[in-house]
Amino acid sequence: MHGIIKPKRHFNLTSSVTPSPLPCNPRLALSDPNWKAAMADEFDALIKNKTWELVPRPPDVNVIRSMWIFRHKKKSDGSFERHKARLVGDGRSQQVGTDCDETFSPVVKPTTIRTVLTIALSKAWTIHQLDVKNAFLHGHLHETVYMHQPMGFRDPDHPNYVCLLKKSLYGLKQAPRAWYQRFADFVSNIGFSHSKSDHSLFIYQQGNDMAYILLYVDDIILTSSSEGLRQSIISLLASEFAMKDLGPLSYFLGIAVTRHTGGLFLSQRKYAEEIIERAGMTYCKPTTTPVDTKAKLSVSCGSPFKDPTLYRSLAGALQYLTFTRPDISYAVQQVCLHMHDPKDGHMNALKRILRYIQGTLDYGLHLFKSSISGLVSYTDADWGGCPDTRRSTSGYCVFLGDNLISWSSKRQPTLSRSSAEAEY
Repeated sequence: MHGIIKPKRHFNLTSSVTPSPLPCNPRLALSDPNWKAAMADEFDALIKNKTWELVPRPPDVNVIRSMWIFRHKKKSDGSFERHKARLVGDGRSQQVGTDCDETFSPVVKPTTIRTVLTIALSKAWTIHQLDVKNAFLHGHLHETVYMHQPMGFRDPDHPNYVCLLKKSLYGLKQAPRAWYQRFADFVSNIGFSHSKSDHSLFIYQQGNDMAYILLYVDDIILTSSSEGLRQSIISLLASEFAMKDLGPLSYFLGIAVTRHTGGLFLSQRKYAEEIIERAGMTYCKPTTTPVDTKAKLSVSCGSPFKDPTLYRSLAGALQYLTFTRPDISYAVQQVCLHMHDPKDGHMNALKRILRYIQGTLDYGLHLFKSSISGLVSYTDADWGGCPDTRRSTSGYCVFLGDNLISWSSKRQPTLSRSSAEAEY
C-alpha cells in the first residue's frame, strides 16, 4: 500500500551430492544405502583377495574382533569424492606369542631420503613416486590368527564360524612387518639388495644401470639411471602388486616437493599450519627467534601444565616438522626433554616455537644439484648446560656436497668434566 516492492526470491532447486554423515557404529552404517554400498565394496574386495577362509571356531583360541572404519574420501581440491569403509582387525586383542610374534617393521630414515634425493639431483635422474593399493593386504601371515566375522556380512549358513586369516589385514600388530617382508622378498628376486645402514633402502646395480627404492610403509620413491630401467622396474612391481605410478615426486609423507631452477624445495607448510591450529594459535603474533637467550629449561619451571597430553602431542608433531626445518631442532629438543612432566614454563617455550613457525611458514629445505664427492661434518657442544643434570648438549650437521642431509641436537648420555671432553 505504501509502494514498497520486495524483490522476488529465487530458490536454487538444483540437486547436489551430499555425503552421508559419518556413522557412529556399523549398525547405523548398514541403515544408510551409501555406507552399506561402501561396506559391500570393501567386503567383496577382501573376498576376492582371499584374505580369509571360514572355519569352525576351535576351542580355547584367541579370536580378535573385526571393526569397521568409516571416512569421507576427498579430492585434491577438498571436495567430496566417495564414501570409504575399511574392515580392520582389532590388534589390541591380539596376544603376543599366540597370534602375533615379531611386529617391528623398518621405515626409511629421513637422512637416507635426503641423501638419495641429493644423488639423484647430482646425476640428473628422474624421481618418481609410486602408490600401492591396499598395501597391507599383500602381506602373508605366518601366525594363526582367528577373527570374528564382520558385522552385517555374517555367513547365513555358518553364523558361528570364524575367519582364519590367510593374508594380513589392517589393524593387526604384524601387518606392517608382513607387508615389508613381502615387498623385500620380491624386490630381492628382481635384483635389488637392501642397504646395510638402512634396510628400507633397496639398491639395484647391474653394470652402468643403477636404481634406488625408498620404502616408507606403503609410500615408495623410485629413482633410476635411465628411463628404460625405471619403466622395467615399475612393470615388474605392477605384476606383483596393485601398483600405480604417480609421476614425478611432488608430495611424500606430508612433505611438498617443488622443483625449481637447479634443484628441489622441501616444505611442510600445510603440516605446520595444522600444528598451529591444533594448539589454538592460528592468529598468534609471530616472533623472530624460536628460543630466547635465557638459561635452559629446568624441570621446575612453574606449576604443572594442566593438559600434559596436549603438550606431548604438540612436541611430538614438532619433532616430525624438523624433517625440513633444521632451524628449530635445538628448540624442539629442549621442549622434548620435559614431555614426562611438562610445566607451564615448558609450554610457554613450546608456544614460542609455534609463534616462530607462524612467521616462517614459507621456510623449508633446499636441495641443489652439486658435486657429491665431499662429505663434510660440523659439530659443537656446550659444557654442563643442563641445569638439572649438568650434562652437555651436542649438535652436528652433515653436508653432502652443498646439500644439508643430516643434523641433530641431543643431550649427551654422560657427564663431562671439561669443555674439551664435552666436545670430544
